[in-house]
Amino acid sequence: MYADPQSVTINAVAQSLPATSRGINTSTYTKDDQTVRLIVSHTYGSKRNRRLVRLEQNKVAADPLISAQNIRYNQAFYMVMDEPITGFSVAERVYLAAALCGWGTASTNANFTKFMGGEN
Repeated sequence: MYADPQSVTINAVAQSLPATSRGINTSTYTKDDQTVRLIVSHTYGSKRNRRLVRLEQNKVAADPLISAQNIRYNQAFYMVMDEPITGFSVAERVYLAAALCGWGTASTNANFTKFMGGEN
């Protein structure tokens, strides 16, 4: 179980996320104003397991079509580890996750910037 609260930094601003839900193989951490949520969950199968971490953000901002009206916007970024139940150690799984995160964040987030811009 992760510490309570969890903290994530978005655009150089730390967000404190207290635990708001805990269940079998899942936990949710939510900012007090509901603008940021972190979900960690695990699904166990007979041959494969899936591990998910999801960061969600929402905001209220002007509607681009009706300037006098505000609407709610939301986005989410998540990573899923899909693994066989045997064959790879925890360390090997961590190496793979760290490699992908490092690829995305290298050179001041250059590859994540390209990815979010639609490059492939």
